[in-house]
Amino acid sequence: MGFVLPGSLTERHLTCTHAGCHCHDDPPQLHGPYWYWTRKVNAKTVSRVLSPDQVEEYRPWMDNQRRLRVLVRELEQLGVQIVEDDPRRPRRR
Repeated sequence: MGFVLPGSLTERHLTCTHAGCHCHDDPPQLHGPYWYWTRKVNAKTVSRVLSPDQVEEYRPWMDNQRRLRVLVRELEQLGVQIVEDDPRRPRRR
């Protein structure tokens, strides 16, 4: 499967603080794209800007994380089903 990376990628286009910049025109021509990797660390949301090269390399790792979660859920469901169907389970009186 390869490396696993939690979180998500977000592509953003932003305006700046310079009043005469093209990002303030009508219609605006925003700056970007800027890529953000966002995840939870100690119950807090943490974001980090990534380069396009990093996005290309790390996106499959995030896809692996999603696939891994699906596989774990399937294995858990199979385990629960095996325990529920086990004929050795004591019967209630």
